[in-house]
Amino acid sequence: MRLLDKVALITGAGSGMGEAEALRFAKEGAIVIATDINEEAVQNVVEQIKSSGGQALAFKHNVASQDDWKSIMDEVKASYGKLDILVNNAGISLAKPFEEQTEDDWARTYGININGVMYGMQTALPLMEEHGGSIVNISSISALTGMAGAGAYTASKGAVRSITKAAAVDYGKKNIRVNSVHPGYIVTPMSAPSMEQYKDYFLTQVALPNLGNAEEVANAVLFLASDEASHITGIELPVDGGVTAK
Repeated sequence: MRLLDKVALITGAGSGMGEAEALRFAKEGAIVIATDINEEAVQNVVEQIKSSGGQALAFKHNVASQDDWKSIMDEVKASYGKLDILVNNAGISLAKPFEEQTEDDWARTYGININGVMYGMQTALPLMEEHGGSIVNISSISALTGMAGAGAYTASKGAVRSITKAAAVDYGKKNIRVNSVHPGYIVTPMSAPSMEQYKDYFLTQVALPNLGNAEEVANAVLFLASDEASHITGIELPVDGGVTAK
């Protein structure tokens, strides 16, 4: 097992890519701390893990709240005394042209997509400093190429890309690795309607014959989280079917 007895916290684990990551990590032996704003959804994921013989805890979690982060990390420290892996997966997308985005739109997008990542790293680092660890931040191909009609989202995911590199440099000597994953056109329960509606267009953007799925993203996250990636830090890994190769 690639993550045997590793303590891994995954945000946004109630559905989509976060759910796939939580289930995949549990199969690889991790103790999964699954968090999500949707408490019922994340409890269901944890029940799946437990019914398959895995270990997991569920927490309702607003990643834009420093208090929530501190409370959950206190629970992790009390229960396990450490944190080996943090996956900052939670995020939102807001499809609005620049001129239509309100102050509240911008603040909410940034609060979840980048402030949540920063708070997660701030509270995780003290639990990793003694023994090292791996942080994987979920960004987007929009941080690499730009994306029409989603200015706040694109800007926030670009910030995730940059803060990942900064943290990788700052904490590398403590054996804390920090990398970002950049999903492309990924079919999840949330994205499925639009992916189906515009499937022909999306397929023109990817080099491979199919759109991606959440399990394929989870596999990339698993690699970066595992000791197999022990000499990899500060990278941006697209899981995009070749969109950024064009």
